[in-house]
Order: sequence, then C-alpha cells, then structure tokens
Amino acid sequence: MSFKTPDLCDEFEAELGKSVRVVAPMFQRYGGRTAFSGQIVTLKIFEDNTLVRTIFGEDGIGKVLVIDGGGSLRCALVGDQLAILAQKNGWEGVVVYGCIRDSGDINGIDIGVRALNTHPQKTVKKGIGDRDLAVTFGGVTFNPGEWLYADEDGVLVSSKPLC
Repeated sequence: MSFKTPDLCDEFEAELGKSVRVVAPMFQRYGGRTAFSGQIVTLKIFEDNTLVRTIFGEDGIGKVLVIDGGGSLRCALVGDQLAILAQKNGWEGVVVYGCIRDSGDINGIDIGVRALNTHPQKTVKKGIGDRDLAVTFGGVTFNPGEWLYADEDGVLVSSKPLC
C-alpha cells in the first residue's frame, strides 16, 4: 500500500480533527520502513516491556502496535530482539511513547518504528500493563481497531481505513 500522509490530509480534509487525527510531531524515525500503516493494537505500560514481547510473539500482519510508555525517557521499551520478533511475525510497525534501544540494528530491520528517543538501558520485567484500551498522547487518542498511517511527514490516526 502506497500513501503519503500530506495527501491523506488533503483528501480527508473535512474529517481532520474528527475521524482523522494528526499526531503532534514528536517522534523520531527508526526501522527499515520509512512508511507503514495498519490496524491499531494498544498497550499501556510503564518502564516494563514484558507485554511487548508477548504481543510481538503474536500474528501482526496488517497491524501496528501503539505503546503508551508514559513518555518515560529512563529506559527503552523496544530493542533489536523485540524488533526482530515483530518483523518475523508480520507486524507493520510500532509507535512508542517512550524510548527504544539498539537503534542502529533496528534501522536494518524491515519494520517501521517511531519513538521519542533512544536509551541504552533495558526495562524491569514485572509483567505489568494493560492491553487493548484507548491511550492518549501527542494530542490524539488511539483506539484499538482504528487505523494508523506513518511516513516521513507524520503520523495519522483514522477511525476507518483511508486507502
């Protein structure tokens, strides 16, 4: 699927701010895919990435994982091993409201990644978090089952598929 977020904004201008929302420009680009899209799966965690491994172990074809990590800059929620697992299971991409690590290696993996920044430290492992609930950051609420589109120009969320 080929798309450009500016073109989608133009095409769905009447729906901007309603069924189509633009995420604040706060993310860095990582991963081998500059553009990715898919149906949203959400995860709300804080400095514990145990559930990320569980979700990335599932079939991710046509899906994007949106991780609300509370915006923490104190550790990384995704590293190269998790990115490899996600790619292996067909995940289109991941948006991390937090940090990643192993960014150089992740840049060579065929998956789209957006994150606030990088951090070399791993997380604690307590298995605490919530899945498949609405999460809000970047001025947008991400609902499970909605659609996410990310490219070089930004990230969009839509209540329906746009292309």
